[in-house]
Amino acid sequence: MPGGRSSGASSRASSRRAKRAAQRAKTIFGVPERFERPRLVLCVAVFALVAFGLLMIYSASSIIALTSEAYGNNPAYFLQRQLIFAAVGIGLAALLASQDYHLWCGGLLSVAWIVTTLLLGLVMFTSSGSDAYGATRWIQIAGFTLQPSEFAKLTVVLTVANLCQRYFEEATLDWKHFCRLMFVGVVIPLALVLLQPDKGTTLICVATLLVMLYLSGVPSRFIGLIIVVGLALFFAYAMHDEYSRQRILTMLDPWADPYGTGYQLIQGFYAFGSGGLLGVGIGSGRQKYSYLPMAYNDFIYAVIGEECGLIGSLGVLVGFAAILWAGFRIARYAPDLSGRLIAAGSVSMLVIQLFVNICGVLGIIPLTGKPIPFLSYGGSSIISCLMLVGLTVSVSRSSHLTETDYDRRRSDISLAFRAHPRQDVDDLGPVGEPTPRSASLERDGFKRHDRNLRVVGSSSTPLVRRDLTGEQRASSLASRARITIDAHGRKRIDLGPDAAERLRPHEKASSRNYGERSEGKRRRGR
Repeated sequence: MPGGRSSGASSRASSRRAKRAAQRAKTIFGVPERFERPRLVLCVAVFALVAFGLLMIYSASSIIALTSEAYGNNPAYFLQRQLIFAAVGIGLAALLASQDYHLWCGGLLSVAWIVTTLLLGLVMFTSSGSDAYGATRWIQIAGFTLQPSEFAKLTVVLTVANLCQRYFEEATLDWKHFCRLMFVGVVIPLALVLLQPDKGTTLICVATLLVMLYLSGVPSRFIGLIIVVGLALFFAYAMHDEYSRQRILTMLDPWADPYGTGYQLIQGFYAFGSGGLLGVGIGSGRQKYSYLPMAYNDFIYAVIGEECGLIGSLGVLVGFAAILWAGFRIARYAPDLSGRLIAAGSVSMLVIQLFVNICGVLGIIPLTGKPIPFLSYGGSSIISCLMLVGLTVSVSRSSHLTETDYDRRRSDISLAFRAHPRQDVDDLGPVGEPTPRSASLERDGFKRHDRNLRVVGSSSTPLVRRDLTGEQRASSLASRARITIDAHGRKRIDLGPDAAERLRPHEKASSRNYGERSEGKRRRGR
């Protein structure tokens, strides 16, 4: 009995190892190129931006951290904290990517919405929020500041994807219930964000919402009407608020108060003007020496423009363009509408936030205080952005190809090989499943060569055995092809009526008799 238990446990362990090996082989070799390429492009672009952001955060913050006792006179203070935030974000992104996205936009969506609303309400209606720069957006937790509005962006994307799936594709909601749930699930959290006030996050979420509605099939006229009405209401609300109105006036004429409200924007212009084409070199910028406020956060793009020049600034745009391309390619092959909206909405939100920051730094729109994804310092920002990437990867991992007639025929084909030339029994293996190279070259202690392989199953049979002698191979070819003599006395092989018919195995018999049919038709014509 003990021996039986031991052998049974050993066989189960071997089975588990074989299953894990097959899963690894499928993960590496079994992913179609159309799925794997955008996923790799997305991950590589995000990794490059995060790494570049860490470098620029250290360059932009080292002087202020070194000269401040509040930061322990540690030049790597902000870099060390950003590394921790990035590690947490990568962990959460991996968790989101490892599970089917239907879990996040379906079963756990209500929980995410409740938590998000409670945190936003905690900021608004309690003393937990900390005031900074005219807004109440943060919660102090164990020495770290958490910004709930950053995580509300994920809830908005998941909620819109869920409701659009149920209304446009599944048709389980009518228009009235769709509008009601959209108001509760999206408008209420955005209203709490706007009342902080956090107009930048609200603008980013609304723009992403419009992109997702457009991709769902909402008419362009309706979306255009929403844009016009929304911009009018947004401008009226901004002009009503003294802080927001001053930012609009500063955008229009920053030199009206060059040492007051326009100081930060003007210093950013100086940074861009000093960079030129190639920049002054990473670490050699001058604006970070207490000239440019928040150089490592809101205005890190100005530091990039100064130290890396126009080339570095455009390189950042190229990285986000790669993210946008990869996200929309993933959305294209998503299995349903909710997956398409999650992938497209996530990457659209990242790119929209990028341009909101850049346009503010360049004085094109009022400053919003929103950081650049992956580049600016901020724990809540980089964690939420990496979580959006995790959702996109989850959609990519759930994508699959639609089975066609060719796929079904391929699954019926097997490879028969002899482990030893003198072995009479053929070993059958499926064609459609990936096989590691080491396993395909050696099995049961014997080398396998292609001359011992032949295709069996399905409706196709091997045309020529490669292990035949020259005379046998010529005889086999002659039996499969009709040799005719043309008017000039030259021999030619009649391969059939056309190339398409030669590719149809079930018509081989009729293809062999093509010459007789043609000759019969000519005789009847006479």
